[in-house]
Amino acid sequence: MARITEEQVERVRTLVASIPAGNVVTYGDIASAAGLSSPRIVGWIMRTDSADLPWHRVLSANGTPATHLATRQLERLRAEGVLSRDGRVNLASIRFAFEQ
Repeated sequence: MARITEEQVERVRTLVASIPAGNVVTYGDIASAAGLSSPRIVGWIMRTDSADLPWHRVLSANGTPATHLATRQLERLRAEGVLSRDGRVNLASIRFAFEQ
């Protein structure tokens, strides 16, 4: 993976922190808003530096949670009023749009 700068990490952290309760975004949404070349970079940053952020509001492009966190992530979303069906969130109804 290309070297990730502290500026990129902080931009991702700022974007994740700005997602309102009851809304979700995808890794790709964050990558686009942060000017990153790949959602995978966002995933790497989230895995290493997101414990203090609303990480549970970030989903894959198909509306599913991270496999290893699925139960916890869906429970946290449910507590905010975000419902899932068969482990998938309907992005169309609650997807947050970052200001560009």
